[in-house]
Amino acid sequence: MRAVIDTNVVAGAMLTSGVNRKVLRACLTGSVKPLIGTALFLEYEDLVRRPGVFARSPMTAHDRLEVLASLASVGEWVEVYYSWRPNLRDEGDNHLVELAVAGSASAIVTNNVKDLRSGELHFPSIRVVTPAELLKEL
Repeated sequence: MRAVIDTNVVAGAMLTSGVNRKVLRACLTGSVKPLIGTALFLEYEDLVRRPGVFARSPMTAHDRLEVLASLASVGEWVEVYYSWRPNLRDEGDNHLVELAVAGSASAIVTNNVKDLRSGELHFPSIRVVTPAELLKEL
């Protein structure tokens, strides 16, 4: 399965065990092929470097960077050549849809399904799913 993994899933995986971590594990073990673009990777990188976000995380900054490097190594890098805008109410989420379209993803995995499902443009081949919904499919 080819999927775009939203930053909130990666953050959740680094903060607690549970469905977010299981999604990340599915990426690292090959059950899910994460699609990564420049905008998404920069968002991941910015996130893992924020110590305040991870104050209660069992992972050190080094651990978080290692996980990010591992995710990047198994991901498929996709170049986005076309912007589908305006689409979502939150401009900061549009790059996820654009990456999914460019990479022929079957899903965008997020904990924020409401905002991603409310776009003006609909791509029937791309589903917006929660981590729990994705895991049920695997």
